[in-house]
Amino acid sequence: MYCTRKITDSVYWVGGSDRRLALFENLFPIPRGVAYNAYLILDEKTALMDTVDASIGAQFLQNVAHVLGGRPLDYLIIDHMEPDHCANIEALVLRFPQMKLVGNAKTFTFLSQFYGLDLADRAVVVKEGDSLPLGSHTLTFHFAPMVHWPEVMVTYEASEKLLFSADAFGSFGALDGNIFNDEVDFPSQWLDDARRYYTNIVGKYGPQVQAALKKLSALDIRTICPLHGPIWRTDLPWLLEKYDRWSRYEPEETSVAILYGSMYGDTENAANVLACALADAGVKGITVRDVSVTHVSQLIADAFRCSHLVLAVPTYNNGIYPAMLDFLHDMKALGLRDRTVGLIENGTWGPTAAKQLRAQLDEMKGMTVLEPVVTIKSALNEGALEQLHQLKDAILASMHG
Repeated sequence: MYCTRKITDSVYWVGGSDRRLALFENLFPIPRGVAYNAYLILDEKTALMDTVDASIGAQFLQNVAHVLGGRPLDYLIIDHMEPDHCANIEALVLRFPQMKLVGNAKTFTFLSQFYGLDLADRAVVVKEGDSLPLGSHTLTFHFAPMVHWPEVMVTYEASEKLLFSADAFGSFGALDGNIFNDEVDFPSQWLDDARRYYTNIVGKYGPQVQAALKKLSALDIRTICPLHGPIWRTDLPWLLEKYDRWSRYEPEETSVAILYGSMYGDTENAANVLACALADAGVKGITVRDVSVTHVSQLIADAFRCSHLVLAVPTYNNGIYPAMLDFLHDMKALGLRDRTVGLIENGTWGPTAAKQLRAQLDEMKGMTVLEPVVTIKSALNEGALEQLHQLKDAILASMHG
């Protein structure tokens, strides 16, 4: 049975949600599931904006058939060729033999690679700024390469001021009937998933996101329709400010993420002592995470949110504790920069982790390492506690200086 909602009198949401999938891209935990959005415009001509993942293909096809109500589908707009959005192209091609497929040159290269379909006679290849009239609606195409694939484009509909934004402005999380941002409490219920989605999926491509934001600023946008997560019809400046900040690698909050690895609890104790000292000094929004049990995607999101990081680990096989090394690898790969970092190392006979942590940070842009570096030999003692309080003072001074 179909499950759709109206966005406007002429535009319908025909997507769905997968609450069974455990890992998005087989990497990122999604305990709340994920939504796959697609949109159908009814006018003199009909146009479908993308498809969905194969996991909800049957629901999607029922939704499309219901909204069409027996009408033909004239156009399929392919804004993004990632398989979670293009898995039903072949099914639509078979169901609607007159349907034209609209995309750019790279779109059709990827389509051929994924499905081996010869659709040359049904392809409408568009360039930057090209338009497609549907009747009272006109679609205009704007390229957004590497946000986050090279073929990505977004589609703007001028009469109703709709932006179909592909993977931009998306979020992890299934939609529970409430598909609009003003039907949920986004800051408390969705922001963490939106941040984790952006920082891990798109985060590497900050300069490209900045270029896209600049291009989109020339459009009069009333509603943003992403391919994942809620549809935005209110508070657009709030959302755009988040994307602007994230894509400039500027922290959202002046706060501290204390990220630690601990084999027997002693390094964890130092992390907790520092967190309490910072809280006593008035710092809010502190996050303390065990890197061994916290998925690296959450650690990345914490690092994007906070202005200050504290990395606390034991020396392990004369190197950096492995889970922390994995986090640093991802942090470097995703281009995180311009953070102030405190270091805490532990070692019973040869604490060398801090020197190696510093070398990793030196390979990233704009990372400032605070002094002192705290060295613990086995367990926190009075001497190391004094260093810890000096580090706390250095964090506070850098926050207010």
